[in-house]
Amino acid sequence: MPDKLTHLDEHGRADMVDVGDKPDTDRIAVAEGAIYVQPATLQLIKQGNMKKGDVLTVARIAGIMGAKKTADLIPLCHPVPITKIGIDLTLDDSQHAIRIRAHARTHGKTGIEMEVLTAVSITALTIYDMAKAVDRTMRIGDIRLLEKRGGQHGDYLAEEKA
Repeated sequence: MPDKLTHLDEHGRADMVDVGDKPDTDRIAVAEGAIYVQPATLQLIKQGNMKKGDVLTVARIAGIMGAKKTADLIPLCHPVPITKIGIDLTLDDSQHAIRIRAHARTHGKTGIEMEVLTAVSITALTIYDMAKAVDRTMRIGDIRLLEKRGGQHGDYLAEEKA
């Protein structure tokens, strides 16, 4: 664990990290999250009967777009050349949830963790937006980094949930 925050200068002010001297390497990251809905809402989404259209397709595209805009949304985040971004959605009838998993790849000087976390968040928010007319009780949660590979800090693999 680093002993200081990397996005603060010697005076404690916010500062974008200089990655110019770092070597380009292959990097991947995977994140997950979920949106919990009412059982009837999950059925409407599953059947494609929401008034705003195909919730899962629109949410998937929004998540991809969100990943591509990460540096515009998070002030100290570097623009990353994304070579692959994918969003997997799984309907979980037992938990009345839509499970979201984003995976991305890049070849560059910095990682792609923020892009997959943003992709999961934007996907969930889009589902919320498209279903809010029928379900105001939806809850977004469990967003976390599952895996990252590449870079000078090495690999990371999240522990299984308890």
